[in-house]
Amino acid sequence: MTSQDFCTRCGAGLQGEEPRRYFDQVLCEDCYVEALSPLRTCDPWAVHCARTLKDLRGGLTLTARQQQLYELVQEKGEVSFVDATSALGISEDEVRREFAVLRHLELLRALKKDQGIFLTRF
Repeated sequence: MTSQDFCTRCGAGLQGEEPRRYFDQVLCEDCYVEALSPLRTCDPWAVHCARTLKDLRGGLTLTARQQQLYELVQEKGEVSFVDATSALGISEDEVRREFAVLRHLELLRALKKDQGIFLTRF
């Protein structure tokens, strides 16, 4: 196996999958999509769209994972990303992705303290 057989970012094997080239990296499809569309928690347009969707009839529904993260923060008051990953059993990248949606909906926000960054209610 060569280095071309593994994703440069996550290390996943690329057998049976066409490697994607992004600058000097060889990426799996998931990492390629993430590279092309990076996560942005502070996105005024996303906040505007989320507000608009919340005001529509039927409102907006959270996914099960988003609901779990929101309830965890609601229960504890403040939660670090590390604590959220262990409590929910998902990676920190997944917690950050779910947090971004909840941030755009103005349900959760991040709070910087001496010990790190914590999630708290908006």
